[in-house]
Amino acid sequence: MILVPCVIVIGSGLLLQVKKQFEWVQPATQKGQTGSPSIHFEQILHVAKSIPELEVSSWQQIDRLDVRPNKGVIKLVAANSWEAQIDAQSGAVLQIAYRRSDTIEAIHDGSWFAEWAKLWLFLPAAILLFFMWCSGSVLLYTTLKSKFKKRQLRRTREQ
Repeated sequence: MILVPCVIVIGSGLLLQVKKQFEWVQPATQKGQTGSPSIHFEQILHVAKSIPELEVSSWQQIDRLDVRPNKGVIKLVAANSWEAQIDAQSGAVLQIAYRRSDTIEAIHDGSWFAEWAKLWLFLPAAILLFFMWCSGSVLLYTTLKSKFKKRQLRRTREQ
Protein backbone atom coordinates (compact mmCIF):
# COMPACT_ATOMS: atom_id res chain seq x y z
CA MET A 1 0.00 0.00 0.00
CA ILE A 2 2.84 2.42 0.81
CA LEU A 3 4.95 1.48 -2.22
CA VAL A 4 2.73 2.90 -4.98
CA PRO A 5 2.28 6.40 -3.47
CA CYS A 6 6.01 6.53 -2.63
CA VAL A 7 7.05 5.64 -6.18
CA ILE A 8 4.62 8.26 -7.55
CA VAL A 9 5.87 10.94 -5.13
CA ILE A 10 9.54 10.19 -5.84
CA GLY A 11 9.07 10.06 -9.63
CA SER A 12 7.01 13.24 -9.81
CA GLY A 13 9.32 14.94 -7.29
CA LEU A 14 12.30 14.26 -9.53
CA LEU A 15 10.48 15.89 -12.46
CA LEU A 16 9.57 18.90 -10.31
CA GLN A 17 13.20 19.28 -9.22
CA VAL A 18 14.27 19.79 -12.84
CA LYS A 19 11.20 21.67 -14.13
CA LYS A 20 13.19 24.83 -14.87
CA GLN A 21 15.79 22.85 -16.85
CA PHE A 22 13.32 21.02 -19.12
CA GLU A 23 10.82 23.06 -21.13
CA TRP A 24 8.74 19.89 -21.56
CA VAL A 25 7.77 20.23 -17.88
CA GLN A 26 7.51 24.01 -17.59
CA PRO A 27 8.08 26.51 -20.40
CA ALA A 28 11.02 28.85 -19.87
CA THR A 29 10.14 32.43 -18.98
CA GLN A 30 10.66 34.73 -21.96
CA LYS A 31 11.88 38.29 -21.67
CA GLY A 32 9.75 41.25 -22.68
CA GLN A 33 10.20 44.99 -22.36
CA THR A 34 11.12 45.61 -18.73
CA GLY A 35 9.47 48.25 -16.63
CA SER A 36 6.07 48.79 -15.13
CA PRO A 37 3.37 46.69 -16.86
CA SER A 38 1.20 48.98 -18.97
CA ILE A 39 -1.38 46.70 -20.59
CA HIS A 40 -4.85 46.46 -19.05
CA PHE A 41 -6.84 43.39 -18.07
CA GLU A 42 -9.16 43.81 -21.04
CA GLN A 43 -6.14 43.77 -23.38
CA ILE A 44 -4.88 40.61 -21.69
CA LEU A 45 -8.29 38.94 -22.17
CA HIS A 46 -8.39 40.07 -25.82
CA VAL A 47 -4.94 38.55 -26.45
CA ALA A 48 -5.98 35.34 -24.67
CA LYS A 49 -9.12 35.05 -26.82
CA SER A 50 -6.99 35.39 -29.97
CA ILE A 51 -4.87 32.31 -29.12
CA PRO A 52 -6.73 29.12 -30.15
CA GLU A 53 -4.65 26.78 -27.95
CA LEU A 54 -5.83 28.52 -24.79
CA GLU A 55 -9.54 27.97 -25.56
CA VAL A 56 -10.43 31.18 -23.72
CA SER A 57 -13.69 33.05 -24.27
CA SER A 58 -13.99 34.70 -20.82
CA TRP A 59 -12.13 35.12 -17.54
CA GLN A 60 -13.63 31.81 -16.32
CA GLN A 61 -11.26 29.87 -18.62
CA ILE A 62 -8.20 31.63 -17.19
CA ASP A 63 -6.62 29.83 -14.23
CA ARG A 64 -4.14 32.55 -13.27
CA LEU A 65 -1.93 35.44 -14.31
CA ASP A 66 1.69 35.55 -13.21
CA VAL A 67 3.16 39.04 -13.58
CA ARG A 68 6.96 39.29 -13.76
CA PRO A 69 7.82 43.02 -13.94
CA ASN A 70 11.58 42.41 -13.84
CA LYS A 71 11.29 40.27 -16.99
CA GLY A 72 8.58 42.39 -18.61
CA VAL A 73 6.26 39.43 -19.05
CA ILE A 74 2.80 38.30 -17.98
CA LYS A 75 2.25 34.55 -17.93
CA LEU A 76 -1.35 33.62 -18.60
CA VAL A 77 -2.24 30.04 -17.67
CA ALA A 78 -5.53 28.80 -19.09
CA ALA A 79 -7.77 26.21 -17.45
CA ASN A 80 -6.64 23.65 -20.06
CA SER A 81 -2.97 23.99 -18.91
CA TRP A 82 -1.80 25.96 -21.94
CA GLU A 83 0.35 28.98 -21.14
CA ALA A 84 0.80 32.18 -23.09
CA GLN A 85 3.55 34.62 -22.20
CA ILE A 86 2.66 38.19 -23.09
CA ASP A 87 4.87 41.26 -23.20
CA ALA A 88 3.75 43.44 -20.27
CA GLN A 89 4.27 46.66 -22.25
CA SER A 90 3.04 45.93 -25.78
CA GLY A 91 0.78 42.91 -25.28
CA ALA A 92 2.70 40.96 -27.93
CA VAL A 93 2.60 37.19 -27.57
CA LEU A 94 6.11 35.99 -26.69
CA GLN A 95 5.43 32.27 -26.36
CA ILE A 96 2.62 29.71 -26.35
CA ALA A 97 3.35 26.33 -24.76
CA TYR A 98 1.72 23.50 -22.85
CA ARG A 99 2.51 23.62 -19.12
CA ARG A 100 2.82 20.19 -17.47
CA SER A 101 4.23 21.27 -14.09
CA ASP A 102 0.80 21.93 -12.55
CA THR A 103 -0.40 18.43 -13.49
CA ILE A 104 2.83 16.91 -12.16
CA GLU A 105 2.38 18.85 -8.88
CA ALA A 106 -1.18 17.49 -8.58
CA ILE A 107 0.13 13.96 -9.18
CA HIS A 108 2.90 14.60 -6.63
CA ASP A 109 0.51 15.55 -3.82
CA GLY A 110 -2.16 13.00 -4.82
CA SER A 111 -4.95 15.47 -5.62
CA TRP A 112 -4.83 14.50 -9.33
CA PHE A 113 -6.22 11.04 -8.48
CA ALA A 114 -8.95 12.22 -6.08
CA GLU A 115 -9.16 14.90 -3.41
CA TRP A 116 -9.47 12.24 -0.69
CA ALA A 117 -6.29 10.52 -1.92
CA LYS A 118 -4.25 13.57 -0.97
CA LEU A 119 -5.08 13.34 2.75
CA TRP A 120 -6.04 9.69 3.18
CA LEU A 121 -3.50 7.89 0.99
CA PHE A 122 -0.51 10.10 0.15
CA LEU A 123 -0.22 11.83 3.55
CA PRO A 124 -0.24 8.57 5.58
CA ALA A 125 2.25 7.06 3.12
CA ALA A 126 4.50 10.11 3.58
CA ILE A 127 4.23 9.89 7.37
CA LEU A 128 5.04 6.17 7.33
CA LEU A 129 7.96 6.77 4.99
CA PHE A 130 9.26 9.53 7.26
CA PHE A 131 9.10 7.28 10.34
CA MET A 132 10.78 4.46 8.41
CA TRP A 133 13.56 6.87 7.40
CA CYS A 134 13.95 8.06 11.01
CA SER A 135 14.04 4.54 12.44
CA GLY A 136 16.45 3.43 9.71
CA SER A 137 18.72 6.35 10.55
CA VAL A 138 18.67 5.38 14.23
CA LEU A 139 19.45 1.75 13.36
CA LEU A 140 22.30 2.83 11.09
CA TYR A 141 23.70 5.15 13.76
CA THR A 142 23.58 2.51 16.50
CA THR A 143 25.13 -0.13 14.21
CA LEU A 144 27.97 2.16 13.14
CA LYS A 145 28.53 3.28 16.73
CA SER A 146 28.69 -0.35 17.88
CA LYS A 147 31.17 -1.25 15.11
CA PHE A 148 33.30 1.78 15.94
CA LYS A 149 33.40 0.83 19.63
CA LYS A 150 34.32 -2.79 18.79
CA ARG A 151 37.08 -1.59 16.48
CA GLN A 152 38.45 0.71 19.19
CA LEU A 153 38.27 -2.09 21.75
CA ARG A 154 40.18 -4.44 19.41
CA ARG A 155 42.86 -1.80 18.83
CA THR A 156 43.34 -1.23 22.56
CA ARG A 157 43.65 -4.99 23.16
CA GLU A 158 46.26 -5.32 20.39
CA GLN A 159 48.44 -2.67 22.00
